[in-house]
Amino acid sequence: MAQKEILFDQFPPVSTKDWMDKITIDLKGADFNKKLVWKTNEGFDVKPFYRKEDVENLAYINTKPGSFPYIRGTKTENNEWLIRQNIEVTNYSEANRKALTILMKGIDSLGFIISDPESINEKNFDLLLERIFLGGVELNFHSNGKAKEIIDLVIKYVEKSYSDPNQVRGAIEADPLSRLMLNGTLCISPEEGLDYLASVVNSAAPLPHFRTIQINASNFNNAGADIVQELAFAISMGSEYMMQLTDRGISSDMAASKIRFSFGTGSSYFPEIAKLRAARLLWTVVLNGFRPADAQSMKMDIHCVTSKWNKTIYDPYVNLLRTQTEAMSAILGGTDSLTVEPFDTVFRHPDEFSERIARNQQLILKEEAYFDKVADPAAGSYYIENLTSLIAENAWKLFIEIENQGGFLSCLKSGFIQKKLADSAGKRQNDVASRKTILLGTNQYPNTLEKISDSVDLKKIFEEKTDEGELLVKPVSLSRGSVQFDKLRIASDKSARRPIVFLMPIGNPVMRKARSQFSANFFGCGGYEIIDNEGFDNIQVAVQQAIESKADLVVICSSDEEYAVLAPEIFMKLRDKAIIVVAGNPACTDELKSKGLEHFIHVKSNVITTLTEFHKKLGIKILNVI
Repeated sequence: MAQKEILFDQFPPVSTKDWMDKITIDLKGADFNKKLVWKTNEGFDVKPFYRKEDVENLAYINTKPGSFPYIRGTKTENNEWLIRQNIEVTNYSEANRKALTILMKGIDSLGFIISDPESINEKNFDLLLERIFLGGVELNFHSNGKAKEIIDLVIKYVEKSYSDPNQVRGAIEADPLSRLMLNGTLCISPEEGLDYLASVVNSAAPLPHFRTIQINASNFNNAGADIVQELAFAISMGSEYMMQLTDRGISSDMAASKIRFSFGTGSSYFPEIAKLRAARLLWTVVLNGFRPADAQSMKMDIHCVTSKWNKTIYDPYVNLLRTQTEAMSAILGGTDSLTVEPFDTVFRHPDEFSERIARNQQLILKEEAYFDKVADPAAGSYYIENLTSLIAENAWKLFIEIENQGGFLSCLKSGFIQKKLADSAGKRQNDVASRKTILLGTNQYPNTLEKISDSVDLKKIFEEKTDEGELLVKPVSLSRGSVQFDKLRIASDKSARRPIVFLMPIGNPVMRKARSQFSANFFGCGGYEIIDNEGFDNIQVAVQQAIESKADLVVICSSDEEYAVLAPEIFMKLRDKAIIVVAGNPACTDELKSKGLEHFIHVKSNVITTLTEFHKKLGIKILNVI
């Protein structure tokens, strides 16, 4: 019988030094750190490759799924998660019919978003839950008030339906600290709000698997936080709730068992996987300080929802690609339940088609890609293990900084949280404006033939906060990365005359083509109509066609060396007919400016600032809605 050979025995081991020597040769003297080390938005460095020795000193590396500190997840045999869909409840009977319908289409977690808290009563809840088998589905309720009434009604319905309380799963998504953060105030004082929350926790004791506090960390994500900030703020908020509840006589085990975290999942694929693993680790560290009697209480219950921050209203089907990778990150990171929001949720009320696609995105990952089969599928990846450690370490530093200032509520009152979020959001918005961060179809490769759809709800896109009286804290604003581009393009779409850009490729064939493509991209992001051309060999022909086009802007696309001669001549012939723009940042820029050319676009240009300037010159009013 032939002896089997182990494949890797055929290859000699390669040391890290050997790899580095090879990389140094390939870089031809370039700096390794500048060329290949990733400087993340979170402030730490990520190497281009990791090896076994990079994980050997990680303290948790040998733990197993389902074991403390749960970094590898709380599941031991598989990676099952619940597929959730939210239902807006305005009519309780209609909401029930929709719930029964989608339960037959793969949903096993329902989120009831109750628009009017005053409608919460026993009759309506009987209608809402009619024929829903409580032991077979997770039930979640969100309402701006009446949390205690909801839990009482759920318990009463459990009794009336003869359901097993130990099989009832779900949550009442109470989160007064998030409401305070977003609105700047509460209908009662924060102390009274926390007293009320404690009473809700006590009321839910008969339902051991029913959560009453949902820490909406997705709000940090959608306010512009980076991954480290979202995690640190969420853990800090959880610590605040634990302290406040235990101070009110609730045991640490009970308090911990009633808290759920809801994270927003963005498009940083591997860091988002590592974020959830780091979250479970840090939560056990925090809870350990409260000394729960049962280690099971230290398991973090995680819900994830796809981020709104990176979703766009133009080329909206790209949102499907974004939500798909986000869903994959959340699942591979070990989420317990997941909401994939419909691709159109940021700009209109989702229809049946977009909701069905959102459901199917998860069903494909479960039924066809088998993402539910392996517990902690990221285990053993040197890269993800190190990302987990880096994110946990940096989030813990920020958490300690918050704790040293009195905790989450104190930092909210002092404005520390708001400043951190504003700084991060400003940086992220600037990265989008300068195209350091790409939003496909919005700030790069826009569809210039696309116009704003009549189905788009502008009030939903640019929702304004209303003043609710005296503020206790400075409110935090939720936004999206594309919002500035949206305003520019909508202004172009709704203007009396859509601005026209005439591209004038002339001179060096290679450079004119490259700069013509760049310019079409640049002005397309503002909703301008682009007149492209193959190229001109004659200035007179180019100028004549530009005049005939009646364009508002003419962009000269050539090489740096040719601009000194070509640009002034073209400018003299067209300066009274259109705004003349030079594509590039040539060495002769100062000379060109002295001859009257003042507009230049190049890779270092801030697209938003530049397009805003052109809008003003063309008399296009930008929507003043945020």
